[in-house]
Amino acid sequence: MSGVLEGIRVLDLTQMVAGPLCTLLLGDLGADVIKVEPPDGDSSRSIGVNRPCGESDYFLSMNRNKRSIVVDLKSPGGVEVLKALAARCDVLVENFRPGTMERLGIGYESLTASNPGLVYCGLTGFGTTGPYRDRPALDPIIQAMSGVMQLTGTPDSGPLKTGVLLSDFVPPLFGTIGVLGALYVRKQTGVGQRVDVSMLDATVFSMVPREAFYFSTGQAPERLGNAHYQMAPWNAYTTRDGRHLIVVSHTEKYWLKLLDALDLGRLAKDPRFATNRDRLENRAALDAQLGEAFAEDTLEGWTRRLSDADVLFAPVRDFDEVFTDPAVRTSIVQSVAHPTAGEVPLLRTPMKLSETPVSIRRAPPTLGQHTDEILAELSL
Repeated sequence: MSGVLEGIRVLDLTQMVAGPLCTLLLGDLGADVIKVEPPDGDSSRSIGVNRPCGESDYFLSMNRNKRSIVVDLKSPGGVEVLKALAARCDVLVENFRPGTMERLGIGYESLTASNPGLVYCGLTGFGTTGPYRDRPALDPIIQAMSGVMQLTGTPDSGPLKTGVLLSDFVPPLFGTIGVLGALYVRKQTGVGQRVDVSMLDATVFSMVPREAFYFSTGQAPERLGNAHYQMAPWNAYTTRDGRHLIVVSHTEKYWLKLLDALDLGRLAKDPRFATNRDRLENRAALDAQLGEAFAEDTLEGWTRRLSDADVLFAPVRDFDEVFTDPAVRTSIVQSVAHPTAGEVPLLRTPMKLSETPVSIRRAPPTLGQHTDEILAELSL
């Protein structure tokens, strides 16, 4: 079965993570993605190079289902090739700083003059207007500017970035949604449009519903590590064998299930823990009681006991445990044959469409691998 975007051609002028993730999603949905690279390649090709073949983990994880063509946009001839490519594409995605494409003569107005059906998606750090528009941006910069770092960590640790590239991950999701919406409208009107996504805007949006707490109280949620600013118990605890698990009791039902599993029914009658508000006010005392209880058994023992009691919990797993779990390996990991890196495990897009499934059809390309093929195919 074909992908939902079969027949759609995407021109990918992105580098690093946020932009390539957007075009990866479009490619997984069936689009033909033409990745335009400078002569020295996407800058992510030189980051995370820890394979004997010299391929970068960064690049390999973000660029399957794409064909690579080398175009030097610093040369007049390269700009003309880019214009010719854009005239034959349905979507263009770029993540240059604002104004770069216009200075090259390949901005939105210029390209849509000859291809009014083009959907043009720009992913920027701080948007196309405003005081920060010209600043460079990467994930940790946006995490700091958005307030995410201020929320992450403990009072002792100070602000921390998240362990994953949150500000590189959320913006391309909105970029992809915007492109799909624009393609849907184009089907009715024949006319494309511009889609702009700011990494800062998208990351601030990702803090929902923390902003509601701030708007209603004038205060930011405390930096509490694994605890929650509005619910308790909600924390990670250490087991007898030095492992960790996290427990969430966001309703009275799960609070009572937890007490039953821990044989701590007496705490249900303790006035310090009678309601969620009481538990929040006495969080330190509550965590001390639960910490003592969890220290009495191993992670394996608690996993069995808490599962039997239907408690809302999970062991804190390391990567070996995650990626040897058959539920994960079967559902989301797929190996593809790469021309220089050999068999490369990749993560499937976690969308399951019954009639037009997403798929990994191509390995990440080597630099310029498809230049001649694409030029011949498009009669350039």
